[in-house]
Amino acid sequence: MLKKILSISGKPGLYKLVSQGKNMLIVESLLTGKRIPAYAHDKVISVGDIAIFTEGGEAPLPDVMNKIKEKENGGVASVSTKAEDKVLRNYFAEILPDFDRERVYTTDIKKLLGWYNLLVEKGLTDFVEERTEEDSSAEKAE
Repeated sequence: MLKKILSISGKPGLYKLVSQGKNMLIVESLLTGKRIPAYAHDKVISVGDIAIFTEGGEAPLPDVMNKIKEKENGGVASVSTKAEDKVLRNYFAEILPDFDRERVYTTDIKKLLGWYNLLVEKGLTDFVEERTEEDSSAEKAE
C-alpha cells in the first residue's frame, strides 16, 4: 500500500499516485484532496522505499509505522509533533530502541509522526504488505 503513497520534496504532506503520464505523475494530496502533476524534475519517493537509520543498518519505514500502529492500537500517535525534542526522542526510542541517535534528527521523527497520523486519519493503515508464498518463491527464482 505504501508503494503508491509518495513524498514530494518541497511540498507538504503525502500524495497518492493516481495516474502516470508521459513525463509526469498525477498525484492527489492526502491533505487537501487536490490533484496536481509531479514532473520528472521533482524529487518524488515512495514512502515504502524510505528507511530509518539504526545502529545495525536500516529499518524500513513501513515496519516502523507498523510498530507505531501496534503501540497506539491503530490510533494516532499519543505524542504531539510539537512536543519537545527529548519527549519525541524518548517516544521514538520506545518504538525503535536501536535507532541511530546521531543520524536520525528530531525533524525526521516529527515528519514520520506527522505522516503516520495523516495516514491513520485517512484510513490507510496497511503499512506492511502481507507476503504470500508466491512472492517468496518469485524472489528465490531471481
